[in-house]
Amino acid sequence: MQASYPSSLSLYTPVQMGEVDRQSAAHVPVCVLMENAGRAVARAIQRYERRARVLVLCGPGNNGGDGYVAARHLASMGWPVAVAELVPPREGTDAGRAAAAFAGPRVPFGVEEAGRADLVVDAVFGAGLSRDVSGLVAETLQAARRIVAIDIPSGLDGATGQVRGYAPHAAMTVTFCRFKPGHLLYPALGMMGRLILADIGVPDTVLAAVPANTWLNEPGLWSLPVLGAQSNKYTRGVVSICAGQSMPGAASLCASGARSVGAGLVRVAAGEAAPAYRLGPPGVIVDEASLQQLLDDKRRHVWVCGPGLSEAEVEQVLPRLVDSGRCVLADAGALTACAGQPDKLRGVAVITPHTGEFARVFGAVGANPPEQVRKTAQQINAVVVLKGASTMIAAPDGRLAINIHATAALGTAGSGDTLSGVIAALLAAGMPAWEAACAGVWLHGEAGLQAGPWPVAEDLDRYLGKARQKAAQMQGMAGIVQNRFRCLAVPDTLG
Repeated sequence: MQASYPSSLSLYTPVQMGEVDRQSAAHVPVCVLMENAGRAVARAIQRYERRARVLVLCGPGNNGGDGYVAARHLASMGWPVAVAELVPPREGTDAGRAAAAFAGPRVPFGVEEAGRADLVVDAVFGAGLSRDVSGLVAETLQAARRIVAIDIPSGLDGATGQVRGYAPHAAMTVTFCRFKPGHLLYPALGMMGRLILADIGVPDTVLAAVPANTWLNEPGLWSLPVLGAQSNKYTRGVVSICAGQSMPGAASLCASGARSVGAGLVRVAAGEAAPAYRLGPPGVIVDEASLQQLLDDKRRHVWVCGPGLSEAEVEQVLPRLVDSGRCVLADAGALTACAGQPDKLRGVAVITPHTGEFARVFGAVGANPPEQVRKTAQQINAVVVLKGASTMIAAPDGRLAINIHATAALGTAGSGDTLSGVIAALLAAGMPAWEAACAGVWLHGEAGLQAGPWPVAEDLDRYLGKARQKAAQMQGMAGIVQNRFRCLAVPDTLG
């Protein structure tokens, strides 16, 4: 596993963040981190919320401790604040001392008080939740009219983004140090409102000592190949696409995606169906020779198998591609042909299923999608790109990237064929499989964002060059989390 990825893109599970907290205590007292966290929450509320009656719901752990600190700072800012304790923290703990330092009113933890408040701060459980939320906690959160969550809304799993029992929709969520995978995965991502990351002073040396194996997919996690003075179409890479007889559009979209993102040469292996492809873009070479003849050309290392292919066609070409030792990206028809038979995919380099295709081949993703995608990558020894609102890219060695740089408008027929071409072009240019898949997913998402609210797949080609240009610019700003998040430092950022 490489260790050169930017730390600022690292995502930590609740277990890993617990280890970060444990090691941080040797450098920074927990009470200082708790003070910084609670103050960041108060300042975020001061900045983004209208002044109102606030009720802070506090659990017994450190998440509750952050809530007591936030309540104290809000009170010092002149906000009317009360605290409701689910269970008082133990005396002598950092949370206990934070609770003792809050001199404001305490009210019962329950539906009536939550319904009376204008704003409820959820400091009950946080991301390390280990059981379903139900009963009094669920009823109390349901009664709240507007919620700001500390770390993550109670009831959301910080590792998986899944709902455990009941979880509220928050207007804003303030988390600390690094995002957790659950922050970037649905349904959680759609339930946190404005998502703020606050720097609370965890030492970089501690983060380096607890290596991540999950990252936010952004430029800096990968670098795109650059043209040299002696680059040519073969050094830029050759992409070969297996074409089917009945759906020429899919292979054409794949070819256009590969060309638009920078492939040096794109060839469509059409065989007897070659006439159906000859009216396509003039820059695409259409081959009618047999597959065996085409495989004799060692320059044609990267092949796409699946877009527009029937199951019968896949059965004819996929085993031969794998046996030839080529770098194969399998998508669409190739995945359909392997339904319930995942071992047929062993030997490919990358697969790009959507959730339905994944389920047909490997079974349902289940309650822990990140873990399931990782296991699948290990099972078939290939990079798995599970396409969705939050796309996950898993490597056989356990690395996982989560991509949210995209738009729902990409959910249109043919968009996945374009993505296959984009990833194949990066593979042909020499990028390692996981990095090529990560970069391809981001570039595809950026093209979708630039194409506007209602693109069709053909529109994406016009924006892939601009997407590549933007990625190259952002590589020099590695780790700057863009678009959806505002990163906050504690000292005087929100004053």
